[in-house]
Amino acid sequence: MGGGFFYRMPCLGLLKVAALTPADWQVCIIDEKVERLDLDQEADLVGITAMTTTVERGYEIAAHFRRHGCKVVMGGMHVSCLPEEALAHCDSVVVGEAEVLWPALLRDFDHHALRPVYRHENGLPPLANLPRPDWELYRPKNYISAHFVETTRGCPIDCEFCAVTSAFGGKYRNRPLEEVLAELRGLRPFEGWLTLKRCVFFVDDNIISNRAYARDLLRRLADYRLNWFGQASVNIANDLELLKLCQQSGCIGLFIGFESLSPATVQAAGKRVNQPERYLEVVHKLHDHGIGIDGSFVFGFDTDDEGVFDRTLEFVTQAKIEVVYFSILTPYPGTRLHRRLTQEGRILTRDWWLYDTNHVVFRPKAFSPDQLLEGYCRAFNEVYCLSSICRRLWGTTAWKNFFWPMNFGFRQSVRNLLRGRKHS
Repeated sequence: MGGGFFYRMPCLGLLKVAALTPADWQVCIIDEKVERLDLDQEADLVGITAMTTTVERGYEIAAHFRRHGCKVVMGGMHVSCLPEEALAHCDSVVVGEAEVLWPALLRDFDHHALRPVYRHENGLPPLANLPRPDWELYRPKNYISAHFVETTRGCPIDCEFCAVTSAFGGKYRNRPLEEVLAELRGLRPFEGWLTLKRCVFFVDDNIISNRAYARDLLRRLADYRLNWFGQASVNIANDLELLKLCQQSGCIGLFIGFESLSPATVQAAGKRVNQPERYLEVVHKLHDHGIGIDGSFVFGFDTDDEGVFDRTLEFVTQAKIEVVYFSILTPYPGTRLHRRLTQEGRILTRDWWLYDTNHVVFRPKAFSPDQLLEGYCRAFNEVYCLSSICRRLWGTTAWKNFFWPMNFGFRQSVRNLLRGRKHS
């Protein structure tokens, strides 16, 4: 549901950029999800990061500050995929990860020698000895009261619709375990209207990417008495030792990309680890270990048909998946999907604000764009009606204080989404 999701998540990437900034710079982070941007504030250098769906707003902000004589730098996944587009709106772009590049850019800025493009010339940077994010910069903001921590980057799976591999590389890179643990020890609890006691979100695309590393991490986490949430591939269910370690270390839930119930679809998308015929077994094994599931499903694949919505709804109800996220297939720049649909002449628009997974921006094969949108909205409406929430959560072994509020947050977002459709 794009940026309308009830819980407002902090951007860990901005904290990492701030941590890379020399101490003699004064840093101020503004996030329009949670606060108003004062366009009249003074700055020597303005840095902007934005997802594809918000990049047009980023370009507007860049234009304003450039008119007032400020240098503007842009970065992030969209800009890294389309640096030439971004350079039409700013003075310099950072292509790829900020480590190494951001300090070099600041040195050039100090010497009035800012280059148009900064990119890694010798491969991706190592993840050792990274400066620790300063969460005090976010403490006054109205974010969900939890910390976000990274332990790994990269993914070799390279799903057709996903930009992670092109952005972060086709190999898993892990941070030194002791540095991760030191960061966890340094976290100070938040206080707020929704305080998740000692809750950490691991932002890794797959928390079990390196099994040996994951086992060491989970064994050590058990001493920290955390409640944590992360992302994992479905094949975590094949490793009972890892499931037990997740349970013992305080895992309350995992985001699982099921994507589709069709073997032909997941094979075509390149999601090699997924076996839809085993999905129910996967869910049961996670539930047996007290781990809730945030299940993701995508509508609009070439192999879909009009029955895909009802089949998916039936499965998530039968499996009692605690939280469900539906999205419309979206061809983000930098993905193999975007390249293929461009070659096939099926991209309908390059209005980036529509690339939020709840608009149809390409021509589907199985149905019209309106049929895809209607089925998506109906599925979201049904899965977050009160009866569905109760059926899915009744008797759950997962942490109720986390999943009940999340469901009602999604329910409100769905109602806002559908209300917006009626008035558009």
